[in-house]
Amino acid sequence: MNAMPAMNAKPKKASPVHNGKPLTGIERTAVLLLSLGEEHGQDVWKLLDEDEVREISVAIARLGVIDSNVVDTLLVDFVGQLSGNGGLLGNTTATEKLLTQFLPSDRVNAIMEEIRGPAGRNMWEKLSNVQEDVLANYLKNEYPQTIAVVMSRIRSEQAARVLAVLPEPLALDVINRLIKMESVQKDVLERVEQTLRNEFMSTLSSTSKRDPYAPIAEIFNFFDRQTESRFFSAMESSQRESAERIKTLMFTFDDLVKLDSGAIQTLLRKVDKGKLTIALKGATENVREYFLKNMSQRASKMMLDDLQNMGPVRLREVDEAQALLISTAKDLADKGEIMIVKSGNSEDELVY
Repeated sequence: MNAMPAMNAKPKKASPVHNGKPLTGIERTAVLLLSLGEEHGQDVWKLLDEDEVREISVAIARLGVIDSNVVDTLLVDFVGQLSGNGGLLGNTTATEKLLTQFLPSDRVNAIMEEIRGPAGRNMWEKLSNVQEDVLANYLKNEYPQTIAVVMSRIRSEQAARVLAVLPEPLALDVINRLIKMESVQKDVLERVEQTLRNEFMSTLSSTSKRDPYAPIAEIFNFFDRQTESRFFSAMESSQRESAERIKTLMFTFDDLVKLDSGAIQTLLRKVDKGKLTIALKGATENVREYFLKNMSQRASKMMLDDLQNMGPVRLREVDEAQALLISTAKDLADKGEIMIVKSGNSEDELVY
């Protein structure tokens, strides 16, 4: 397992014997994690991907009773291997060097690409944020079974949008295969993942064009209300369609109610309480209630007291505070900590 390299490295001593045969690498990992328990092992579990968790879980379930001598021998051997190497340095160079010792080069390259990519976002998460028409255009030339595998791995919302764009006979075939699909074998999943990475994700930047109105909408997001209103009023007569398109693409303070509870609570932890109070002072009742219901009862009461005791606030200060919350939300989305979905028309959905 890449998160537990020492357990897979070639042991200096014979592997401890359990049920008459030496423990395999995955069984050694299972015994170690079982020994660490919940308190000490949770940080290790967090580093494992879904397939690794499944594989280790199966091994743990099949271990049965492990003799204490076997556990002791395994832990002593593990600690001995670590201490024998002196201090440890974990970085991308060390990771790549280690992986090269026991994985083929193409697999190493794939893993390192994920590590060097945006934090917390693997290939399937990235794929879930690709425009549905771009992804559908690529998949329509693939076998229906391959498309079904992809649909089973990406977010349900994205899968729905892709299926809606695909030719109906093909989409129905894919749905039928999804109904009949059992667990996908690991080697099949790896082949599909590798093909997508090599043939699709690597060329996505050159094939996916950004809406030309998007950067203009970003600029409008930072206008104060008077400036925004002035420009939109000027555009209404001669550039009405452009004005409507910009409005559709803008992410406003009111759109924060479209964040799920987890995302809004993450945002609340990141923003200054004073700025939040000013932002909510000028918010609609709907937006204010959504923020308050995602606070603890005590924090909500304190915020209501602050709002009631706060005197008049300049509109410019409200705009600046709300712009700060929008900017913070976008920064969190860029880091992969939250997801922002803006739905104006269903065809114009944006994911930041």
